[in-house]
Amino acid sequence: MSFRIALLGIYHESNTFVPEATVSADFINGHYLKGDAIRKEYQTAHNEIGGMMEVMDREGMEIVPVMYASATPGGTISANTYSSLLSNMMDELEKVLPVDACLVIPHGAGVSEEFPDMDGHWLSLLRKKVGKSVPIFGTLDLHANVSPLMVSSTNALVAYKQNPHVDMRQRGVEAANLLVQFLKGNTNPVQVLVQLPLAISIEQQLTAHEPCKSLYAYADELSSDPEILSLSIQHGFPYADVEEMGTSIIVVANGNHDKARDTARKLEKYILDRKESFVGHKNDIPSSLNLIDKSEKPVLLLDMGDNVGGGGPANNCCLLEAFEESKKYKYFVCIYDPEAVRLAESHQPGEAFELTIIGTGKNGVKTYRPKVKLVRITNGDFQESNPRHGGQINFRMGKTAVVSTEEGSVIMLTSLRVMPFSLQQLISQGVNPADFDAIVAKGVNAPIAAYAPVCPTVIQVNTPGVTQADMTLFKYKHRRKPLFPFEQEL
Repeated sequence: MSFRIALLGIYHESNTFVPEATVSADFINGHYLKGDAIRKEYQTAHNEIGGMMEVMDREGMEIVPVMYASATPGGTISANTYSSLLSNMMDELEKVLPVDACLVIPHGAGVSEEFPDMDGHWLSLLRKKVGKSVPIFGTLDLHANVSPLMVSSTNALVAYKQNPHVDMRQRGVEAANLLVQFLKGNTNPVQVLVQLPLAISIEQQLTAHEPCKSLYAYADELSSDPEILSLSIQHGFPYADVEEMGTSIIVVANGNHDKARDTARKLEKYILDRKESFVGHKNDIPSSLNLIDKSEKPVLLLDMGDNVGGGGPANNCCLLEAFEESKKYKYFVCIYDPEAVRLAESHQPGEAFELTIIGTGKNGVKTYRPKVKLVRITNGDFQESNPRHGGQINFRMGKTAVVSTEEGSVIMLTSLRVMPFSLQQLISQGVNPADFDAIVAKGVNAPIAAYAPVCPTVIQVNTPGVTQADMTLFKYKHRRKPLFPFEQEL
């Protein structure tokens, strides 16, 4: 029997502490795809969409790509932008109805000005549109803040299990296989959500290291029960001031609600019994620079306060300032500054000039004027063929300028914010990662998949900013209570 499966999603990680809203142009500069353009972009990508297509093609089921819109993480999505995205997606869906099932790609930490639980909102409208009898299966980001509405609107949701997210395609395969088994009548999935009274600190979310390594080993042990179809741990996204912010567990069992609930509670107890281990230690800028001398180079410095993958502006100059003050290390840093790119464009390669960078420093907004030499100007396009965080193939930095300082360090200036998920971001621009004592990547864990092969030392730096590592420094109005580590007694 043949089945027609709609594939659709609105995907965004929304940082509500970023003052600027995410607007339509951000999705256009990201991925705003309809119909066959989705297959063209993701067929071979290390992304859940590619994994979903792989299973449907193998099973001889018709995948019907509807619409997929994603933007670089940033501020809350404006009301008009979300309304337009939602309307377009529903209009595109209407054109292909009826369908036998849906595969969905929400992020799980999307926030719009009108709907704080944006993913729950559009999933609930999708459920209303297709009816209760049409199964909805999908994936979630490991950093999802999962709401009861997301779960009640779907049959099964599967979260990434690795951070950096190099398993996205596998999770797409997993979600699609769950759907296939259901459509063939082999399973009766029921899913349960448990929201923990805890939020895992962002720098403790590296799944290959402790405390997460043992956590996932225990989760695998629980998943070995034949009645458990899927088990997901959503670490949560602390930069969204919403009620569902925090760590959660989704268990999908085969027709046994009690089994799903009991399994989730066992995992919850495991985490709460070890809650102190999920807080982490913070390295400040001076101590991080001091560690460079003792470390094998190049050292990867993760600028946690300007995590582009968490909505950071990509223009934090705190580490740049520290390097320039010390004049001790040869470094690489990438800064988002379209005006600086335009200034650089007015010069010829090899020409020396005073660059003006406007970014955030240790005392707020700062204008920084290093003396540099223009190395090259490019269109900023590059590709990544290996499995990396995010699973994307095609990247655009916009017009890009590469300049060198008097001491031989390199600053790359981009016209678009780009997450540092690929070494090709450097190599494609003629920059050799091995040339430096230290490489700054504006992230927390995600860049490690790309940079670890060339950076034997990794240091997470507790820089200030809208993605600072210590979540207790943010002023929340809507989070649930009690929530560790904000409330120490649970």
